[in-house]
Parts: sequence; structure tokens; C-alpha cells
Amino acid sequence: MADFAFYSYLIGLITFILVLLLAFARLNKNTLVPHFALAVGTSVAWMALVVFTVSHDTAYISDTFSVETLRNATWFYFLTILISQQIFFNKYTLLKQSKMTVLLFIWMVIVFVAELSSTVLDVITRLLGQDLRLLAHVSFAIIGLMLVEQLYRSVDKEQRWAIKYLCLSLAAIFTFDFIIYSKSLLFGKIDFMLWNSRGLIAALCAPLLAISFSRLQDSQEQVTVSRTIVVHTTVLFGAGLYMILMSLAGYYIKNFGGSWGAIVQTFFIFLAVLLLIILFASGTIRAYIKVYFNKHFFQHQYDYREEWIKLSREIATLHSLEELSQFIIKTLANFVGSSGGGLWSTNDQGIFYLAENWSLGFDSNITFNGNDKFIHFLSEKKWVIDFCEFKNNPDMYDKVDLSPWLTYKNIWLIIPLLQQNKTVAFVVLTKPLVMRQLNYEDHDLLRTVGMQLANALALSKVTDDLSRARQFEAYSRFSAFLVHDIKNLVAQVSMIVKNAETHRRNPEFIDDAIDTLENVVNKMERLLAQLKKGEVKTTTISAVNLVDIISDVVLQQAGQLPKVSIDCNLNECLIYADKARFIAILGHLVQNAQDATPDDGHISIALSCIENFALIDVSDTGYGMDHTFITERLFKPFDTTKGNAGMGIGVYEAREYIIAQGGEITVTSELNVGTTFNIKYPLVKRVSK
Repeated sequence: MADFAFYSYLIGLITFILVLLLAFARLNKNTLVPHFALAVGTSVAWMALVVFTVSHDTAYISDTFSVETLRNATWFYFLTILISQQIFFNKYTLLKQSKMTVLLFIWMVIVFVAELSSTVLDVITRLLGQDLRLLAHVSFAIIGLMLVEQLYRSVDKEQRWAIKYLCLSLAAIFTFDFIIYSKSLLFGKIDFMLWNSRGLIAALCAPLLAISFSRLQDSQEQVTVSRTIVVHTTVLFGAGLYMILMSLAGYYIKNFGGSWGAIVQTFFIFLAVLLLIILFASGTIRAYIKVYFNKHFFQHQYDYREEWIKLSREIATLHSLEELSQFIIKTLANFVGSSGGGLWSTNDQGIFYLAENWSLGFDSNITFNGNDKFIHFLSEKKWVIDFCEFKNNPDMYDKVDLSPWLTYKNIWLIIPLLQQNKTVAFVVLTKPLVMRQLNYEDHDLLRTVGMQLANALALSKVTDDLSRARQFEAYSRFSAFLVHDIKNLVAQVSMIVKNAETHRRNPEFIDDAIDTLENVVNKMERLLAQLKKGEVKTTTISAVNLVDIISDVVLQQAGQLPKVSIDCNLNECLIYADKARFIAILGHLVQNAQDATPDDGHISIALSCIENFALIDVSDTGYGMDHTFITERLFKPFDTTKGNAGMGIGVYEAREYIIAQGGEITVTSELNVGTTFNIKYPLVKRVSK
């Protein structure tokens, strides 16, 4: 056995010396040579010491542990330098900035000192109850595998050709070390058959080191760094830590178990290894570990920021609810390569129905109400229902009845569209031409996009409802203005009827009544014409004489008390306006003044001009208004103090029309004193007297 160990390590020694010579041959071509040569050189020194030890009976294998620790330290140093050079373009950035790197080398210094000093080693061993060297070298093997895995998985696929043989050879060396020392830790002694073979393993790995190092250049493309330690390394580290803990437990069981200690230790170690195998063999546990670490430690498959921006940009180009419905189906289908789908949306009664389909392949009458268990399942779980997953693992969906969907063989996914944890719609997708298994990132993307699409769908529905509400509002306003005009006309006719019994034999009354009826007939004809054309208002702007308009208003309101007086010394005052509309506006103001003024009160219309504006003052001595009412309610449509007798739109219409024509309207009022409406309206030309 000693001869086997001698020749094994001798062969390893020779091959590593050759690798060292080849490295020095590239000293001027690659600045990484000194670091690589340091690691290879310590490996040469370690194997040379082992060769000397096995060939001399006075030397002990335990004396080689410190040099082996030094060998591991230099390989860790080289890997750290290599990773730092690729990531930060500086060989020593990782050494300076990483606390974990500092702790690693402190740990190695402690182990190195303990291996050189038997006194320190004995103290630590008694404290741990286990040989520090075995524990330390198991941890070194795990750390080495972590660094190798981190380096390999961080490299772009295009650049792995340069690094793969280095990673493969070092992974083989550290894996063999892990096997040797973990087994030794479990059973409390070194397996010399495996230990003696390490020289041959090193010899087999040496050519791979030489090939890979020849490909490494300083100008190599930058390595894309992983977010943290990859899942495989973490699992391996966990397995190593688990084995260390189990070996410590087995050690204490053996020492404190009495005569049954050795038997109990054997059963305990067997069960520990069996449990570890079961954990690794469990598909559910492996899937959970893979998803967890991929989600939190790996670079994502999708650029969520880019997908979000692109989706927002495309949604902004849509103009109708129908376009959005088609867009929702196509967007989700394109993400997973589905060949078609359908959108189940809600109506006014909260019933989910097939609102839109795109190459769905079948017509479905499946409907759900908002209280259905299927809808509650989508809202509660927020899952993307995968019918392939349902087929393989139906227990995952034991809380929901999917039987209505099973009649359609082509269904693949059901994706909920959630808004504030409430399902507002859902999309059913059919199978793609080429099936693929969805991973957690696909599910996350579908759920995330589904939430944004749900917001867009809800906003589109609100906009559609608002549009209809505006149509109803326009219809209501048209009706209100129409009723308001008819009410004023009826009031004029009713005043004739009211005064007819008293003044029927008065010629002046007859003349006023005929003029009033003629005015009412003309207005009614215009209203009927507007109804036939379907227009709210017809506007005919022309130059009209404001003096004549005021006279017509006074005549129109002559049948109601108090009488209206005119304060005007002008013959002509031309403005651009719709004569009928302007008469109606002034008539509304005068009508309001008459309603608010006792029969023995006074109402007047004053007309004057200043610069290029006509000034119209409609004054009364009525009840007046307070400042709060003028500020908050006077010009507010459909707000009236007359109860059912008023519509609340006369003053509002007056202000809107006058402002639209470039004029102004203001109000001054005092309770129990009176009110004055001041109208400032642009002139066509200067007035004549």
C-alpha cells in the first residue's frame, strides 16, 4: 500500500511540475501566471512532501495537513483573483471588499496554525469533540466547490470554453477531497485507499489545468456575475454541513452510548444518510429548492422592467374596449406561445361570460357568477391554472372544480386578471403547437402582466361607462333646457289666461296678448325644429340691435308683475349674437327678478356703453342673495331655490353663453335690498345716440 501511495503521488508530482514549467513559459504573455504558478507550486510542494512521508518510516501523514491547507489557500486565492479580474477588472477588488473572503482566509490561518502546533490542535479537538483537521478539510472541499461553481455559472455560455477545463479539474480535486474527508469524519479515521489515490487523481486533472490556463487571457470578455451563490453550490454546502453535524452527533452517541454506542452510531449514520438520499430524491423538495433559489439568487429569464414598459406603451395605443380585449388575449398567448384563447369578462350583473375570443377553437356557454367557488379560488390563490399540471398532480387543485373545462381537450392555461386581489376577468389559453413546461418565472410574468391588463381593462370599462354617462348627461341637459324654455312659454300664456277675465275688453291687453302669443308660437316652432334636427341648440350669429332685444324682453315679460322699466337713451347698440338666444337669456334674468320681487317692487334694465363694450344692468328690489349663495350655488346648474317650480339652469345658461362670446357677467346682491346682474358684452361698433 505504501508503494501504491508513493507512485501515485510521484506521478502527480511529475505532472504538476510539467504544468508549472508550462505556466512559466507564458510568464510574459499572461499576468495571471504568478497566481496560477503559486497554486500549482504549493500543490507540487504538498505532493513532494507526501512522497517523502510515505517513503520514510519516521515521517507521519499528519505532517502533510498543514501544507495541504496551504495548497487549498493558494487555489482559493487564484480563483478569487480570477473572479475579481473578470467582474471588477481588478485582481484584488474582491479580496478588499468581500467580508466573506476575509473570514475565509482567517479561518484557514487558524487551521494552518493548529496543524503546525499539536498543543493548539489538542485544545480545539477537545472543545469540539472531533478532529479539527477533518472538519476543516471538509469545509475546504465545500468552499472550493462553491468557488468553482460560482465561477463556471457566472461565465457567459460563449466564454465557457476558456474556463470549463479549469473548473472541471478543480471540481474533481475538491470533490475527491470531500469524499475522503466526509467519510473520514463519519467513521473517525482516514480511508487510506482513497487517500493514496489522490496523486493519480491530481495527475489526471493536470492536463486539463494546462489546457484551460492556456486559454485564459487578460483581455477575455467580462464575466456576468451571478446575484449570489448558485443553488447547486448551496445545496452542496448544505449537504456538507448536514454530514458534519451528523458525524458530530454520531461521535457523541458512540462515546456516551455505553456498550450499545457503536451499534446506535451505525444505525444513526445509516438513517442520516438515508434521510439525505430521500431529501435529494424528493421531486417536490428539489422543485421547491430550485424555484426558491432561482427566484432569489439567479438572474431572471425576463427583464420585467422592459416587459412592463413595452406593455404600457402598447396599451396606450388602444382606443376601445374591443381592441383591448383582443390585445389581452394575444399578449398572454404570445408570452407562452399559445395558439389562441378567450377572455371571460363580467357584465353589469357580475356574471363572467365569454366576452372575446381569438382562435379559441370552440364556443363556450360556461358562465360564472361572482360568488362561484371557481372565481373565489382564482382570487384567493392567484394561481395560473395549468391543466398539464392538473393532469399530473390533481391534488394541487382539490379545492376547485375544474370539471366544466375538461370537456374542452385543447385548454392549457387559465390566467386570472386581478385588481386589488379581486378577479375582474380571466383568460383561457389553448395548447401551443409545441408544448413546453412552464417554470416559476413564466407563472410570475403571467400573473404580473395579468394585473396590469386587469387595471387597463377596469380603466377601459370605467371610461366606457363615463362615456355613456356623458351621453345621458347631454340628453338630460337637452331635456332640462327644453323644459326650461317650455316652462317660460307656459308662464307667459298662463299670465294671459289669468288676466283675461279682468282685461278681456281692454284693447291694449288684447294687443299685448296677441304679441305675447305670437312670440310664444315663434319660440315653439324653433323648439320643434331643433327636436326634428336632433340638435340641442341652433346658433345663428348676426349683428343685432341690443335696444330692440331689450324692448322685446320687456314686452315678453309684460304679463307678469312687477312691470319692467327701461333706462336707455340709445337708438342703436349693435352686438354679434343669436337674437332668440339673447332674448331668452335676458328673459330668464328678468323672470328670476320678477319671481324674487314683490308685485309692488321695481325692476329695471339699464343699457349703456363703455369703450367697446355694452353694459346691461338687470336690477330688482327683491329678496336678494347672500355671498355664500352667490359663490357656491348661483351659477351651479340644476341647483334652484324654487323647488319643483324651477330648473336651476337660467343663470347658468346666461353665464356660459356670455362668456363664450367674450363677455362677462357679475352679480351684486344684498338680502332684503335687491340684486343687480351686470353684463359686459362686446360691441360691433360704437353706439349712436
